[in-house]
Amino acid sequence: MIKASDKLIARRADTKARADFATWQMMVKLNGADGLSDEARDFIARYRALCERMDQGEAAEETIRMIYAAYFETMGGAGLPPPVKSIAEERAEAPFTDNVTELKRPPPQRAAARPDAGARRRDLPVAPIFIALVLIVVAFHYFWN
Repeated sequence: MIKASDKLIARRADTKARADFATWQMMVKLNGADGLSDEARDFIARYRALCERMDQGEAAEETIRMIYAAYFETMGGAGLPPPVKSIAEERAEAPFTDNVTELKRPPPQRAAARPDAGARRRDLPVAPIFIALVLIVVAFHYFWN
């Protein structure tokens, strides 16, 4: 029986293994393999050896499983790492595919077609409002004195 803590560690180890492997592959493609750790270089060498025997997708999944097992042990997992479904297995078990709906914006409405187009008030300009306030202040000052 697998403990919940081991499942949590397994999920984190698998996610980290997939991210690290993708990062390492990109660094190799960009001629940055010198910056990789010895462990990363070892996994990349194993990946290349596996690519000679099988196609790239299977070799990548197998390498990720090896990295996952190493990370699971490093993160404190007990015993053998529990199996984690590969991406291909998860896609095969998915109950639906192509469930993306394209978002369509509604067509813009013309001003005449809007019901509140005629009832809208025009805004007063700022200058007449300011002048009116100044006149009110002067009038209060004149009447109070």
